[in-house]
Amino acid sequence: MSDVGLGIAMAIVGAGLAALLAGIGSAIGISFPAKASAGVISEDPSKFGSLFLLVVLPGTQGFYGFVAAFLIIGKIAQISTMMQGLQLLGAALPVGLVGLFSAIYQGKVAAAGVNLAAKRPKEVIKGVIFAAMVETYAVLGLLISFFLINAIKF
Repeated sequence: MSDVGLGIAMAIVGAGLAALLAGIGSAIGISFPAKASAGVISEDPSKFGSLFLLVVLPGTQGFYGFVAAFLIIGKIAQISTMMQGLQLLGAALPVGLVGLFSAIYQGKVAAAGVNLAAKRPKEVIKGVIFAAMVETYAVLGLLISFFLINAIKF
């Protein structure tokens, strides 16, 4: 395989990892508040709307991984060296790894927010705020990946 071909392969792996890791984290993260919400909603279906945000919040990391993968894919045609592909692979890691872990932990925090809302429905926004605090680090992972992708010289 040529130097350029190897660089392209590395960039493809990077794009895949960004989407895959963040997506896995989101799928796992959503499962925690979704399970907790199902129990609450079985007792009081009117709480669905107030719990929905807590359930979907851990899913944002999957979107962040998709955005980074999309940006990397957009650079593939410009790759002329193996090093550029390796740099794109490295740029994918912040959003992928931070997305994996932050989505899981955000899901756990959101599940606690569901329990809060079950006992004190008027306090649901506090649970959302706690879960959004974890989101901050997912956004930072995306920003670092974005800056790294755009810092690569082609």
